[in-house]
Amino acid sequence: MKIHLIDSAGNEFIFPVNPEEIKISRSKGIETVNILSLGEFDFPSGERVKEITFSSFFPIEHDPGYCNSPDIPDPIEAMQMLTKMTASKQPVRLIITDSPVNVLVLISAHDTTYKGGEPGDIYFDLTARTWRQMKVHTKLAAAASKTTAAKKATTSRTDTKKPSKTYTVKSGDSLSKIAKMELGNSSKWQSIYNLNKKTIGKDPNKIKPGMKLVMPT
Repeated sequence: MKIHLIDSAGNEFIFPVNPEEIKISRSKGIETVNILSLGEFDFPSGERVKEITFSSFFPIEHDPGYCNSPDIPDPIEAMQMLTKMTASKQPVRLIITDSPVNVLVLISAHDTTYKGGEPGDIYFDLTARTWRQMKVHTKLAAAASKTTAAKKATTSRTDTKKPSKTYTVKSGDSLSKIAKMELGNSSKWQSIYNLNKKTIGKDPNKIKPGMKLVMPT
């Protein structure tokens, strides 16, 4: 059995010493997911994210009794590589030969231990969690897209609507005179009156200075 880690660039790392055991944790239940701007949703998740943990060490010298290969990495360089994988927050492929494990994982934690009497050897505990890309249901995505489009259309209509033009009545004005000055045709006084009946009243001839009249477009 050998344990491999392969990053997105294709760089492969093989652990030189196999752990005594590999623990894989899984559970079933309800998974609560918070999707930004959409709120919280509860999904029956079935089998939840697996957590894979194991402990081993990087030896300073090769020992055929427990090393997988004579070509072993420098312990400090090996730990630096694990640290880099953890910090990158990018999934790596974990392959454990002679087992069904061949999955994308995130290295969520690794702890380092130096033991007295074993100078140069570095012991570690590693935790990896299987990685899944989040997928938004197509109907939910379509609904969100329609909502966004509707908001844009409403904004567009609101922005293009011109404000109504008004005219303040002066002394000596009449509707026909106002129609001639503002609309270019005195016969359009009826249009002005129809828009302003509540302001003017029943008699179109009784307009008063200071009245604000809405002009036809």
